[in-house]
Amino acid sequence: MRLVRRAAGTATLLAALLATPLALPSATQAAEAGDRDRAAYSAATTVGVHNAYLQDTFPYFADALDSGAGMLELDVWTNAFGSGWRVSHDNPFGNANNCVGAASADGLRTGARNRSLAGCLADLRAWHDAHPGHRPVLIKVELKDGFADNLGRGPDEFDRLVRGALGEAVFGPGDLIGGHATLDEAVLAGGWPSRQELAGRFLIHLIPGTVEEANPFDGLWTDVEYARHLRDSAQAGTLAETAAFPAVHGAQAGDPRASRYQDASLRPWFVVFDGDATAYVQGVDTSWYADRHYLLVMTDAHGVPPAISATSPTEAEALVRVNALAAAGASVVSSDWHALPSVLSTVVPRG
Repeated sequence: MRLVRRAAGTATLLAALLATPLALPSATQAAEAGDRDRAAYSAATTVGVHNAYLQDTFPYFADALDSGAGMLELDVWTNAFGSGWRVSHDNPFGNANNCVGAASADGLRTGARNRSLAGCLADLRAWHDAHPGHRPVLIKVELKDGFADNLGRGPDEFDRLVRGALGEAVFGPGDLIGGHATLDEAVLAGGWPSRQELAGRFLIHLIPGTVEEANPFDGLWTDVEYARHLRDSAQAGTLAETAAFPAVHGAQAGDPRASRYQDASLRPWFVVFDGDATAYVQGVDTSWYADRHYLLVMTDAHGVPPAISATSPTEAEALVRVNALAAAGASVVSSDWHALPSVLSTVVPRG
């Protein structure tokens, strides 16, 4: 299905799709899965889980990885009120999560939970080692209060922590850029590998956190800080050491980079966009993203009118929503549908 060319057309198409009875998977659709794996990563739509690190969502982070989801989210705190990189939702002082810091696959569901980001990365590594050739998994990291470079928790330290734990299992900016000057140039040239080529890899994207965005004294948000880091790393010849893609956070018509980033040299380092699904489908020409091979993460997918349950819709309701937002240009359709593994493992053509 061709992407619509106007925001109004996107909303009309979405309404039509939501009103259409769900077509159950067929043998033809199963055969097409191989074609999707051979197509570029940006040409498919997968399903993500919001706050996948919470124990109420999955007892263990390994359960999140086993769910088949294409994207899993971690929330990270860096401030001086606690030590290290803390993973929790609303506790800035310590860790509250389902990570155990496993040394091997045997330990993924044993031992104490509530580990730091290093512990969650250890779980990713242990699971990765036990599942060679696993599906590509996008890890969304919300830095709740931003980086704290003055405390040794800046972009460089983030890269070293991630690369030290995951090594070549990470597909980062240095892998994407190839012989191009910027990430934007690489992606416009169709530079995302296929899902097949990304088998056994993790991709990471970063967004500014809710606390950071509400802090009137924070003048340097995660997206800008990490984009500067990528730009400077490219100039220094160290881009291969970086680990993540900064995302433009929040739906906005046109090219949001033009108004968000006064420093034009930062704009070509953003090729991932992340925002509310309703805002995208009701006011944005989403074909702009797909035509340029950018990744578009649509959050709160359940809230698109007519709203469905954020946690426990029927499988049919969730699949209709996934297909509708795929047709509207989403790369990832994200909600809290943790109890629907058949939905979480869904991969459909984008557009």
